[in-house]
Amino acid sequence: MFTGLVECKGEVVSVSPSGETQNKQMIIGIKSPFASQLELGDSVATDGVCLTVTEIEKDTFYAYAMPETMRLTTLGQRTVGDTVNLERAVRPTDRLGGHIVSGHVDGIGTVKKISHGEQWVEMTIETPKNLMRQIALKGSIAIDGVSLTVTQVGETWFSVGLIPATLQTTTLGTLTEGNHVNLETDTIAKYVQRLMQTK
Repeated sequence: MFTGLVECKGEVVSVSPSGETQNKQMIIGIKSPFASQLELGDSVATDGVCLTVTEIEKDTFYAYAMPETMRLTTLGQRTVGDTVNLERAVRPTDRLGGHIVSGHVDGIGTVKKISHGEQWVEMTIETPKNLMRQIALKGSIAIDGVSLTVTQVGETWFSVGLIPATLQTTTLGTLTEGNHVNLETDTIAKYVQRLMQTK
C-alpha cells in the first residue's frame, strides 16, 4: 500500500528483456537515493506501478515487470535515462497524507491539455471511458503514482491542479501534451461500483 506522496525521483539505468521478447517482460534497474535501505522483496511504487525488488546493487535496485504490467502501464515505454516517481510502501505508523494507493494501475491516460496559471498548472487527462465511472469531482486519483484531487470531470476526461511543490518533486512537471500516464482510480470507488453491479 502507498499514499501517492512521492518520496523522490529515480533514474532508469537499465532495461533488460527477460525471457522471450514476444512476452514483453523485462527487468528494470532504477538508481534511487534509498536503494541501499531496501531489502529483497520490498515494494516500490514506480510511476505508480507496484514493483517488487529482486536485486540491489549499491545505489540501484532492480525489479521484474511481468507481461501484464507491461500491457497495462507505461513502464514498457521507459528507456535508459528516463526519470520516474518513486515511493516506498507505507508503514502502519505513517501519516496517510495522500489517499490509499495500491500500485495496481487501472489504465493509461493521455495528457490532453496543460494550462498555466500564476502559481499552478491545470492538467486535463483523456481517460479510458470504462474508468470514468470511478472518477468523481473532488475525488482522489493517482497519476504516475502521484495522489491528486480531481477538479473537473467530463465524459472522457478529467482535470487536476498541480501546485509548484508537486511540479518540482515529481515528474509531472515535465509532461507535455500527448504524453501517456498511468492512472489508478480510488479504491473505494471500485468497490462501490462492484457492489452496484452485483446487488
